[in-house]
Amino acid sequence: MKKTVDVSIPLGPVHPCWKEPVRIKCETAGERVLRTEVELGYMKKGIERIMRGRPWQEVMFLAERVCGICSVIHNMVFIEAMEEISEIAVPPRAAYLRVIVNELDRMASHILANFSYCYTIEHETLAMYLLNTRETVLDNLERLTGSRINTAYMIPGGVRFDLLPEDAAAMLADLVKVEGEMRRHTGMFETGPLIALRSKGIGVMDREEAIRAHTVGPTARASGVVCDLRLRHPTYRELGFTQVTRTEGDNFARIMVRFQEVFQSIDLIRKCIDSLPDGPIRGGGLCKAGEVSYGGEAPRGELTYSIKTDEYGRVVDIAIRTPSIMNIEACAHSMIRDVTSIADVTSTFISSDPCIACNER
Repeated sequence: MKKTVDVSIPLGPVHPCWKEPVRIKCETAGERVLRTEVELGYMKKGIERIMRGRPWQEVMFLAERVCGICSVIHNMVFIEAMEEISEIAVPPRAAYLRVIVNELDRMASHILANFSYCYTIEHETLAMYLLNTRETVLDNLERLTGSRINTAYMIPGGVRFDLLPEDAAAMLADLVKVEGEMRRHTGMFETGPLIALRSKGIGVMDREEAIRAHTVGPTARASGVVCDLRLRHPTYRELGFTQVTRTEGDNFARIMVRFQEVFQSIDLIRKCIDSLPDGPIRGGGLCKAGEVSYGGEAPRGELTYSIKTDEYGRVVDIAIRTPSIMNIEACAHSMIRDVTSIADVTSTFISSDPCIACNER
């Protein structure tokens, strides 16, 4: 029998382009990649086991530490799940403030994801520009919540801090700066000949493949799949949210979706500040016994918390389904397949914005 695989090439677990340890095993025929397998298991945290038996006040902080890049949405989904169980209402002003914080966090995550991609294809100039812009976003997250990463901003029935008028004015001014810089960065990405050679037509996954692989988030939306859970969230619906999609399904499209969603986040924050309702930021309420499965749209896609609590508000059981596990599997079996060169494997993997910390929670 003729041998079809020339050599097996492992990438990782320690690799200059990986933010976290993961290994990709590639079987190749010359430069062409025939099959890949993603090997996880290098940073298991066991955080779900730590959560069980603890009161919601402690689990709230643990939820944020599932992922440091998108910690706000973990806080938001957990708290809204507890509100669903306990039938706790959220004041309109607090609901709008939650959107502001969530979209600031989404911007920071998307900009970091695009930084990683540009760094991977060796466009270090654009990568550093993006990282610098991200600092302004994090400064505004700190301005409202007091922290740049783990904010612990949302609590059952509301939020911790209000947005002062002077802080709102400063945030709007910074958004003008961020928007201008991001338009410049997006233009560099769209028109750069190096970026086109390394991104367009690479790692293509069509809509049918994306649906079959159960991809979520920008990875799915870049292939034309309607899958944004913000379409179902009452506050986002009130703000007139619409989903960003593209149809190319390649590395270029996945990064462009994130660029476009950054501008969408800026518009949503402006809408929230301009129409911020008067009133309290906390409604109060007691956490009760119950069971629920509740989802929200993380920067990488659908995030679901399945929670069971007792009458004291303690978490009896919890399971977290993060978005990256579906996207990583899709990346291994659909995107990294017959790519032009083994050199494109790293950029294709990074284009799905994998989060190993989420997967190995």
